[in-house]
Amino acid sequence: MDPISIAKATLLAPFALEEEDLSRTLGSMLTHDVDYADLYFQYSRSEGWSLEEGAVKSGSFHIEQGVGIRAISGEKTAFAYSDDIHGEALQQAARATRAIGRSGQEATCPLLRAKPHPAAPLYAPQDPLSTLPDEAKVRLLERLEGMARRIDPRVVQVMASLAGEYEVVLVARSDGGFQADVRPLVRVSLQVIAEQGGVREQGSAGGGGRCGYDYFSDTLLEGYAHQAVQQALLNLEARPAPAGTMTVVLGSGWPGILLHEAIGHGLEGDFNRKGTSAFSGRIGQRVAAAGVTVVDDGTLPGRRGSLQWDDEGQPGQCTPLIEDGILRGYLQDGLNARLMKMAPTGNGRRESFAHLPLPRMTNTYMRNGNRPPEEIIASIDRGIYAVNFGGGQVDITSGKFVFSMSEAWWVENGKCLYPVKGATLIGNGPDVLTRVSMIGHDLALDPGVGVCGKEGQSVPVGVGQPTLRIDGLTVGGTI
Repeated sequence: MDPISIAKATLLAPFALEEEDLSRTLGSMLTHDVDYADLYFQYSRSEGWSLEEGAVKSGSFHIEQGVGIRAISGEKTAFAYSDDIHGEALQQAARATRAIGRSGQEATCPLLRAKPHPAAPLYAPQDPLSTLPDEAKVRLLERLEGMARRIDPRVVQVMASLAGEYEVVLVARSDGGFQADVRPLVRVSLQVIAEQGGVREQGSAGGGGRCGYDYFSDTLLEGYAHQAVQQALLNLEARPAPAGTMTVVLGSGWPGILLHEAIGHGLEGDFNRKGTSAFSGRIGQRVAAAGVTVVDDGTLPGRRGSLQWDDEGQPGQCTPLIEDGILRGYLQDGLNARLMKMAPTGNGRRESFAHLPLPRMTNTYMRNGNRPPEEIIASIDRGIYAVNFGGGQVDITSGKFVFSMSEAWWVENGKCLYPVKGATLIGNGPDVLTRVSMIGHDLALDPGVGVCGKEGQSVPVGVGQPTLRIDGLTVGGTI
């Protein structure tokens, strides 16, 4: 079945709703003072499994469904939601949103009509929870634990988890838009603790995407196990990190989380419309070093942050943000695009039917340069090579950030001498972009683990970048 048929069967048919009912509801909201209205239906089913010390530690299963109803008048938004999708509940929620406008005659909503997506499907409309029986899900985690323990006897503790989600959404718009998406999502996470001489260190790995559990082949699981164990063992040998201003080289892939946090949020439309971003009013200006090109791409097949349609019924897009150092645009949802007189970019996202959509990132990454990564590392006289990152914080208004490194090396005269621990990167996002001096040709995306939080809402995202050299970055350390 196609996504529209699945969405109708899942979200409308059980409640005896037809497109005409949705049109009437939207029409009842369109007083003369309401510019736009939409209905967002959602059904989601999710599960989680965790294994620790060879035993199933927890298992969870969750189902939710409901509808969010929104009316917009200028900058004002009225919003109501309900976990009851029956017609009367729909009308009650619609009446609540009409308070945003002055009373007037009801309007007629245009005929709801689905438009075909212009590109090939990004992911199959499948239910990942049904792609493996429960016993096989537990065995998958047991295999992963065994793989990690066999790599090195210093591994003393292993924690593994598996999560899956099946989500069906349907968007009906007052302009006649009518779109549906069926979104699978899976993820495996692994954490190991290694001990040597009474000292314990940890390492982690994992991945996933918009697919079924059959994505996790033994080859892929072996890779996760080796990555997590190697990181833990490396940190056992690590020395305290030096502090100061120095050259820093960021590895490819997951270190793109710095780009996401320190720069990507500052390019979201709501912050720029309100003038609170360091990038506000700077379209067409140089904001980064030559060669820096950043895009937000929701059209990558199977990726964690990809969307066939966003949560406002706009098609997923690849949006240029920075091109050769010049700021080209912002990430827009419908409301902020309308108020800024710009086009929406397919970045209207919400955590669930109980939340309002916000402009959010999908898969944000920096495009390739032309330097071999080995050449970039060899160019360091004295500095840090940050292979992988842990957590971080950013102030969107100022762009200031702090990120911890989960795997890093001290480099002198172009040679990685020894691993370091306790290192943090401290800086300002817009300033860091101007300090990029070398860009590798080894673009990699993260393995599929990203979660982004904003205004209390969490959504899956992707990040990525090639190897980067950044000059004069502040490193916080322990010596």
